[in-house]
This record gives sequence, C-alpha cells and structure tokens, in this order.
Amino acid sequence: MTGGGKGDGTGDRTVTDEVVDSLRGADDPRLRELLTGLVRHLHAFARETRLTQREWERAIAFLTVTGKACTDTRQEFIMLSDVLGLSMLLEMINDRHGPGATESTVLGPFHMTESPGRELGADIDLVGGGEPCVVSGRVLSRDGGALPGATVDVWQADGHGFYDVQQPGVQPPGNGRGLFTADGDGRFWFCTCVPSPYPIPTDGPVGGLLRATGRHPYRPAHIHFIASAAGHIPVTTHIFVAGSEYLDSDAVFAVKPGLIADFAPVDDPESAREFGVANPFRHARFDLVLEPA
Repeated sequence: MTGGGKGDGTGDRTVTDEVVDSLRGADDPRLRELLTGLVRHLHAFARETRLTQREWERAIAFLTVTGKACTDTRQEFIMLSDVLGLSMLLEMINDRHGPGATESTVLGPFHMTESPGRELGADIDLVGGGEPCVVSGRVLSRDGGALPGATVDVWQADGHGFYDVQQPGVQPPGNGRGLFTADGDGRFWFCTCVPSPYPIPTDGPVGGLLRATGRHPYRPAHIHFIASAAGHIPVTTHIFVAGSEYLDSDAVFAVKPGLIADFAPVDDPESAREFGVANPFRHARFDLVLEPA
C-alpha cells in the first residue's frame, strides 16, 4: 500500500514502487526490465506534466482510433512512431553497421506487401507518368568485396507520390516494387521513375496530430531498399533525391546526408537503349555496403 503522500503518492512508498514490485515475478527478465522502465518513465511523465484525468482519457481515445485506423495495407501505429521520431531513434540505437557500411533508416509504413521478383533491368514503374530513371549500384561487403546473389528489395511511390497499396484499382499491385538478385559482380540495376516528395496520409489520427502541432506531413523524394546477403547484416535504408524539397524537414526525421544521391540527367540515346528507357533520363548510382555478421 502506498505511503501517506498526497496527490501523486510522494510518501515513503509510491504507487510506482508497488507496480514495479508487482513485475518481479515475470519469468522473462527482459520483459521485466522493459515494463519496469516503461512504468517508471510513464509515471514520471504524469507527475512532471501534472497530467489530468481528462487528458489521459483523450490520449486513450487517440490510441484507440489509431488502432482502428490500421488495416492490412495501412499501419497507423508505424506512422505515429515515425512522426514522433521513435522509429528513427530505434534505428540509431540498434545500428550495428561500422564505418563505411550503408547507413540504415526507417522502414516506413508502406512495406506492407511482398515485392514481386523481377529480372535485373526490369521497370518497376508500371503506370508511367513520371520522369524516366535508372537506379544502379553494387552490393558490397564492408571490405570492398562483391556480394553476388545478394537480394535487393525495392519499393517507392509513383510519380504522383502514392504507393500501390494506397490506390487499389488505380495502380496495379506491385507497382513501384521489385525484388532483385545481384549478379556475379554484386551489381543490380532497374528502371523506374524519379520519385517525388509526398505527404504521409493525413486522413487519420496521425494527420490530426500533425495539424494540432503545426507540422507539415511531407517526406522528401526517396526510394526504399532492403539489402541482404549471406553472412552479412541486412540493411534497411533509403536513397533521397538530391535537391528535393523537405530534405531538411522530413516528417519522419529519416534523412541522413550519406543517403542523399544525385539523380543525374543523362542525354545519351545509346545509354537509353542499353537500359531500355526513353531518352533523356535520370541515373542514380548507389552502392549498398553490408556489415559482416
């Protein structure tokens, strides 16, 4: 039983102490550690801000509608984690990649469906309407060696800033997505369109939170990657289009300078024929460097 302190239980024994004590029987020590930290920080937050009952009820209601907004093709809780910077913080805390390896960044809320397997050089832009682009690079180990047979999972929004799962019936499933296998020299390449900046969905509770705090919902233009190879730590990352709007104010705080790539203009009919794209086009070169496991 708590001590005789008034209001937030500041006596010799607080409700926080009682809750922490109640967790001592947890069989999993990591679960006990996580819940103990959560309780202590959550209770400290309530004390520090003098949280009212009405405010806590509104918070519970917000979390409830956030859960109800989640579907098979939309993950509102991931967006909430993203806009609060927690997703990016976790990436930084858990980053195991050493100097020279490709930096990781957030997964984002749209890796909701399996990318279709595609041949090297395939065009993942199935709807057109964007500026033609080629993305190429190599998958390498941090010592510089090629990683033949590495897998490169790619997904992006279309030229208008929408993912396929956001526009069923408009975009075919798998538009802007591809799962590629690097060749014997670790090389990969594919055709697509230059991505554009876009807003994260704002028609749900996360959008309401952004409006309430005076924040914009926009992300700079980018392409997502997950690269993996035997004996190496997979990396989840983006490449951001150099010069894009919102590089300095990404709604999910995911931009790192080393992930900004130049989508260089190319006016060369022979190169266009080689890659199977219209001329002129843009070409982004970006190597994916993995840390040995």
